[in-house]
Amino acid sequence: MQAPLEGIRIVEFGHYIAAPAATQILADLGADVIKVEPPAGDQARSIGAYGDGIVCAYNRGKRSVALDLKDDDQRRIALDLLGSSDVLVQNMRAGAMDGLGLGAEVVTGLNPRLVYVSVSGFSRRGPSARRAGLDIAAQAESGLMSVTGEQDGDPQRVGMPIADVGASYAVVQAVLAALFRRERTGRGSVADVSLLDVAIHMQSALWGEWHTSGQEPRRKGNGQATVAPAADLVTTADGQIVLSAYTVEHFTRLCRFLGKPWMLQDSRFADNPARVAHRRELLSEIGSVLQHLPTERCVAELGSLGLVAAAVRRFSEVATAPDVLMSGILTTGRDTDGRSFDVPFLPFTLEGVEVRPDLQVPTVGADQESVTSR
Repeated sequence: MQAPLEGIRIVEFGHYIAAPAATQILADLGADVIKVEPPAGDQARSIGAYGDGIVCAYNRGKRSVALDLKDDDQRRIALDLLGSSDVLVQNMRAGAMDGLGLGAEVVTGLNPRLVYVSVSGFSRRGPSARRAGLDIAAQAESGLMSVTGEQDGDPQRVGMPIADVGASYAVVQAVLAALFRRERTGRGSVADVSLLDVAIHMQSALWGEWHTSGQEPRRKGNGQATVAPAADLVTTADGQIVLSAYTVEHFTRLCRFLGKPWMLQDSRFADNPARVAHRRELLSEIGSVLQHLPTERCVAELGSLGLVAAAVRRFSEVATAPDVLMSGILTTGRDTDGRSFDVPFLPFTLEGVEVRPDLQVPTVGADQESVTSR
């Protein structure tokens, strides 16, 4: 069965995560992705182990061309390539593509069917349009850091580049929407995605909570502010779980599982407002039982009661978890030296999309001749 994006050619001018991660998804959907890199390569290639991880995660199966876009002849190669391509995705620093003569107006003038997507740190319509803006800036200025961390601690960044990765999903949505519209109209589109906008959008529920409660969202560590137990961390005999059981039915089942039905009549735990007010005592009662039980038993038995219970796992444990192994989310890639590694594939299944293992991460300019000899 034909892959959904087979026959679609995408040209990426990308560094680090947001643009490369987006085009990796599109490549996994069958698109031919040509990564245009400067002679020194994607900047992630030169920042050590974390950068190597970025390159491995987001560049499998792409073709790489190395071009000095400040050189007239090499810029013409890029323009020729774009003239017969379907999509351009770029996250160069603000204004760089325009300065190189590769801005949206110029390129779409040459190829009106092209979908041109730009990723920036901040909205191109605001005063910070030309500010440098990486993931951490978006986490800070979107309010995300203000709601992450312990209640009495400092603001914390999320433990992965969530604004960058979220932006990659937004880019994919924009590309697919633009390609669908092109099928109807015959014309391409220009789209902009900013990390700040994405980080704000991901917190839509908190904006709704602010409206309905009148209370500005604040960090509170584990646990939800208005219900308990909910997203609470509990220590087991050999690890930790998170637990939610705040409806009347679920809390009743939890108390019976704990062997403490008296909690249902205790005024401290009679309803959600009371349990929230006495969360410390509530977790102490829960923990007094679960601390003697293995993690997997807690997850299995609480889960069988319809409660939400999940083990807190390290990466090495995630990689061997049956749910993960059987889902097919992990596949194998090959780094620039040909060594295999585990990497997540698409987070959904779709007819015509098959896991393609052992896709190579290209070295800089690895496909120069095959791409530029057209």
